[in-house]
Amino acid sequence: MRQREVTAVTVVEEHLHAIAERDPRVGAFRLVRERAVAEAQALSDRRDLADLPLAGVPVAVKDNLEVAGEATRGGSSATAEAPAPRDHETVARLRAAGAVVVGLTNLPELGLVAFGDSAYGTVRNPWNPSRTAGGSSSGSAAAVAAGMVPIALGNDGMGSLRIPAACCGVYAVKPGTGLIPPPSNDWHGLTENGPVAARAADLALTLSVLAADPTLAEAWRGGARIEPAPRMLRSVWADDDEMWEPQPPPSGPEPFDLRVAYAPQPLPAGLPMDGEFQAAVRGAAETLRVAGHTIVEHDRRLPFWLGPATVATWLTRAAEAADGLDRGRLERRTRALARGGRVLSRLSLDGERSRERWRSYGADQWFGDADVLITPALAAVPPKADGWGRRGLARNLLANVRYAPATGPWNMCGWPALAVPIATHSSGLPIGVQLVAPPGGEPHLLGLAAQLEAAHPLVHPPGFAY
Repeated sequence: MRQREVTAVTVVEEHLHAIAERDPRVGAFRLVRERAVAEAQALSDRRDLADLPLAGVPVAVKDNLEVAGEATRGGSSATAEAPAPRDHETVARLRAAGAVVVGLTNLPELGLVAFGDSAYGTVRNPWNPSRTAGGSSSGSAAAVAAGMVPIALGNDGMGSLRIPAACCGVYAVKPGTGLIPPPSNDWHGLTENGPVAARAADLALTLSVLAADPTLAEAWRGGARIEPAPRMLRSVWADDDEMWEPQPPPSGPEPFDLRVAYAPQPLPAGLPMDGEFQAAVRGAAETLRVAGHTIVEHDRRLPFWLGPATVATWLTRAAEAADGLDRGRLERRTRALARGGRVLSRLSLDGERSRERWRSYGADQWFGDADVLITPALAAVPPKADGWGRRGLARNLLANVRYAPATGPWNMCGWPALAVPIATHSSGLPIGVQLVAPPGGEPHLLGLAAQLEAAHPLVHPPGFAY
């Protein structure tokens, strides 16, 4: 499109056709913007098209970020129907770079849980429609995984980008504090906006636009050197005789050499971790060892006190998110989460002191002297895509904590983290690993993601070829 070999209108129309054909099976979109075609036409008439990094690229936006002229519903029928008067700054930056917003994606009510059901339908996992696409950036991840858009915008308050990315087998990055303008309600600094993409290079380019930092667009190139494995790593469970064998990288200077720690089971005692997810972390570490990095095992578990603090912080933010909305129009789940948060606040058990402890020095002490840490992104395969909004506090808490407890700690301290698809589980669902870095480590994460992508190429969900 930048070279005018194809028009933005043609590309946008093709993606709108793909959405019309595929989304009935997935439910990723609350709203498809037919006016995107006119916007693409206006873009095609611009003389500076070659200078726009995302010229004509269709993008989906999570429906809790303002898009001018469209209502921002946040997955709830209790929110206002009035159209947003202006774009959120992240949306404005995407548009300024030439992207065309083709639709708003579904999320659970107010983005409070790691599921994809709301008043506007249920987002289903493209790999297995009976399973959830994760949350809360459910529709954004599912839309990319199903090939309906190449990139999408979402946000992450306790894992809301990385969890659905891992569920759906795509890439997503939660940047560190201050890199990208946060959403209007950033949960007291817990939530960051970030991109979802099907390739590490696209993730880096979109992050660079969102951060207004062109240097990030090339950060992935440091890792684009390792050759694909001779055999796809279809599964990594421990007794698999067909385990992938890493190949030596081609000769040449090392683009970068990091100290990478891996933690197959970082969760506090009492929280189980799927064995195949643990094996995927070891496989990712071995890939990076062969690529020339220094690999060390991190066998310490996260502190026990961090788990209850993270849950308390989550519930307290839920109470604040629901404040001022008509409770009669909120889902049972949202009312229950908010009620629990209000009780904890009255008891001064809101997790703030533990969050400050973790943010000030606890995370740094636990992390150690590594440049990057690899952990599982999930602890169990995604649950069923049921109507979780009709269920109460206990069932939602238990389901969330059982399958997605590994991401929240890095929101609690504001460190960057990235989800990378690396293998396929015996259930047929994708496996993602999580890369974590200290503040400012986004370039390291992007470079390692590219190395892992080159060794373990992305596999598309059945029936959703790109």
